[in-house]
Amino acid sequence: MVYQISVFLENRAGQFAEITGILAESGVDLRAISIAETADYGILRMIVDDAQKATAILMQHGYLLSMTPVLVVAVPDQPGGIAPVLATLAEGNIDIEYMYSLFTHIEGKAYIVFRVADADRFVALLDGHGITPATVEELGIR
Repeated sequence: MVYQISVFLENRAGQFAEITGILAESGVDLRAISIAETADYGILRMIVDDAQKATAILMQHGYLLSMTPVLVVAVPDQPGGIAPVLATLAEGNIDIEYMYSLFTHIEGKAYIVFRVADADRFVALLDGHGITPATVEELGIR
């Protein structure tokens, strides 16, 4: 299972730099990031190579966070590579809550992180189309 860490941020300059500095000093490698903001706060979503370690370190520094299971799907790293996965979601009438990509590209594949309304149904639909979610081993994360 791939876990995403969501960190709640104050809307102030430099906070993202603080977090990445803390993680870098601790030897935690970022694999994906996404930042969303509202008028009052921001949410930093990230995939790292060691979610348990990163979570413990950030909590020690007083950050409010959560860990969420997400699905990561490999798609061909070419124009339209994601289209069959999106068509599968549409076919199953599954809503995408959000998505973003990993920095990782392996052997002509790009990796997309999905948070969907019904993960079990999404996996079953993917399986029916011969698509399997990426594993933590494939992504080199713990």
